[in-house]
Amino acid sequence: MTATESTDSAPTDGQVTLPDGRVALAAGVSLDDPRFANADLAPVPLEKRTWGVYNYTALWIGMAHNIPSWTLASGLVALGMDWKQAVLVIALANVIVLLPMLLTGHAGPKYGIPFPVFVRASFGMRGANLPALIRAAVACCWFGIQTWIGGQGIFLLLGKVFGGWTEAAEVGGYPWTLWLCFAIFWVLELAIIYRGMNALRRFENWAAPFVLVGAVVLLVWIANKAGGFGPLLDQPSELGWGADFWPVFFPALMGMIGFWSTLSLNIPDFTRFGKGQRAQVWGQSLGLPTTMTAFALMSVFVTSGSQAVYGAAVWDPVELAAKTDNVFGLLFALVTVLVATISVNIAANVVSPAYDLSNLVPKRINFRTGALITGVVGVVVMPWKLTSTPELYIFTWLGVVGGLLGTVAGVMIADYWILRRTVLHLADLYRRDGRYWYTGGWNWHALAAFVIGGTLAIGGSYSTVSAKGVKQGPFPVDGLIPFLKPLADYGWAVGLAAGLVVYTALGLTRRSTFETR
Repeated sequence: MTATESTDSAPTDGQVTLPDGRVALAAGVSLDDPRFANADLAPVPLEKRTWGVYNYTALWIGMAHNIPSWTLASGLVALGMDWKQAVLVIALANVIVLLPMLLTGHAGPKYGIPFPVFVRASFGMRGANLPALIRAAVACCWFGIQTWIGGQGIFLLLGKVFGGWTEAAEVGGYPWTLWLCFAIFWVLELAIIYRGMNALRRFENWAAPFVLVGAVVLLVWIANKAGGFGPLLDQPSELGWGADFWPVFFPALMGMIGFWSTLSLNIPDFTRFGKGQRAQVWGQSLGLPTTMTAFALMSVFVTSGSQAVYGAAVWDPVELAAKTDNVFGLLFALVTVLVATISVNIAANVVSPAYDLSNLVPKRINFRTGALITGVVGVVVMPWKLTSTPELYIFTWLGVVGGLLGTVAGVMIADYWILRRTVLHLADLYRRDGRYWYTGGWNWHALAAFVIGGTLAIGGSYSTVSAKGVKQGPFPVDGLIPFLKPLADYGWAVGLAAGLVVYTALGLTRRSTFETR
């Protein structure tokens, strides 16, 4: 259905609502304030909202099938869990994070707006830059991490093809050939995203089945060499299911939720292209929890086979693939690593900051410029340091990120679902004198909820101490704010709940602001 196909009612307040609930700007309404609008931030026209269930399922398959996802289970096993506990944590985390993903994703197909425009309704026209820039900063770090890991994969596999490749002279502590792989991979990613969202959709549509086939090929190959799966499936948990397990379970669960909590905010960047709510709900439900759980199981089974074949568990799929001497197998593995890592990185970690940075200065930064800035920042943050240990990666990085982003999600959900009942005034999201200007462009209720929720979520962040007495992480052992330390293990949940409750309570004091019809 297009905007020209009539609705049951005449346009009101500059927008038209179709019978299926989708909303578009009325004819003649222009978004001419360059401080808040450009072509990339404007609502997607109804005729261009074409993504269906398969597109979203493929998007999630493409994003979930990557090296960090594969090694999530290994990080949990390294912390003392057995494979069943690790897969349980990953499956539960992705079922939990799916709910806010669907709730925030609702505004995408209904209004055709990206995350930084959507969050203007709750934080204000200027205040929206706060959560948008936090999300952008996180995405830039993730972009760097994924690019570094992808570059390492290419480096290891090419080392099998070209003798001496991995023994090249070192620059900055790493072989110059590794830096070259990192740079080539970086350029390739930005070249794809520079072509825009339609190019991304086409790439994800064929990348998803290709990567899935690659993972199955790896499973069949190792199973054939092992003659069955090895002893890792019988390896007992070092933690058991008692008192030693739960102190690790909850922060690990929050860390796994933190892995995709980024997308629970900016999923409207993708759902804005959807045909309707059915497409995004079914596509995400079929794509996220099922894929992540299956991928975790596959990684455990493959690693189990590597234990039987090589006498040691090889958790890194690139390192495992590099053990073959078959040139075709190596090339296939190389292409699979390339496709898998590019698939997740440009979708999860370039699209969001490109829109977020465009929202900061719409007149000067468009989607493509934002993508280029993301690429540069992703290198400057030195991603090779962020994944150095499981403690730093899961507890510090993912835990803190999850706490902050959970708070923003709580504010957004409270504003959109509880106070506004999903009713937004589309044109006002782009106007200085509209409903969402609040006080000087800031909604101080949202800011207060963010500060309170964020403090509760990450204020108690702490570092653990190894058996040798070495501190594992950058925080004090007793926590940044000691009396909040008990909450630190539940950062994402605490932030989500606190942001939602505080914002709702404050919002009810000015209920007339939230028109629900």
